[in-house]
Amino acid sequence: MENGTHVNHQGGGGGGGGGLVDTTAATITIKGILSLLLQNVDEAESKKRLISLGMGDPTAFSCFHTTHIAQEAVVDAIQSDKFNGYSPTVGLPQTRRAIAEYLSRDLPYNLTTDDVFVTSGCTQAIDVTLAMLARPGANILLPRPGFPIYELCSAFRNLEVRHFDLLQESGWEVNLDAVEALADQNTVAMVIVNPGNPCGNVYSYQHLEKIAETAKKLRILVIADEVYGHLAFGDKPFVPMGVFGSTVPVLTLGSLSKRWIVPGWRLGWFVTTDPCGTFRKPKVIERIKKYFDILGGPATFIQL
Repeated sequence: MENGTHVNHQGGGGGGGGGLVDTTAATITIKGILSLLLQNVDEAESKKRLISLGMGDPTAFSCFHTTHIAQEAVVDAIQSDKFNGYSPTVGLPQTRRAIAEYLSRDLPYNLTTDDVFVTSGCTQAIDVTLAMLARPGANILLPRPGFPIYELCSAFRNLEVRHFDLLQESGWEVNLDAVEALADQNTVAMVIVNPGNPCGNVYSYQHLEKIAETAKKLRILVIADEVYGHLAFGDKPFVPMGVFGSTVPVLTLGSLSKRWIVPGWRLGWFVTTDPCGTFRKPKVIERIKKYFDILGGPATFIQL
């Protein structure tokens, strides 16, 4: 299926005219196949619990709960009767400011509200990013193993996907030689997921610096998926890719989902961590804002 193999289902029956369904890799998604498999697993019969290593939902396990402070804040916002209307398409000003201040804590420069765009979860942030970068003939470099939503969104945007391997023997670091070999004049960006999904790796400062230098050499930007930011255990602290924003333009994607254990609240962000101002050019900002005008962001009261 992933290589484009055709699967034909010949339908027989009463009237004689059988139906022919032609299913290709363009219409079959990894998530769809996973859903079919999960529907057909009988955990009671196997006596073993199935653990999904795909999209993480911490609420599926009873030992994980969000804080009462977060719940009470949402209740207060609803009961205030002040947040029942539409929010600005790019997000409430106070929400954008709070995200900018939160992310700036770990950066050598300060973000502003103009750098932050509020999305309906990190998945929408991914789609926004790829929509902004798509153009005829463009390609994007994705990690393998990686989060399959990037491939799905790229297919919808007609972005050619080129995979670089993560090196298991080096703690799932990026194969930078492969990145250089894959990139050409039509490459728009490379994606890194840090902390990693599905491998659980956490990149060191030194490795992220090498990624930034490689991207600068290739004249491409870095999309940093940091939805698992700060959920790092062991001797490697989480370092945001935005630390190297002065070396190469970085688009930082994240959400409340994992750290606050509220994936169903659907609040994420698309942030231009770019102190050199590549994304602050009037035409770029105008294009981003116009795209957000056609999107439905998260509920207004969730943004509080």
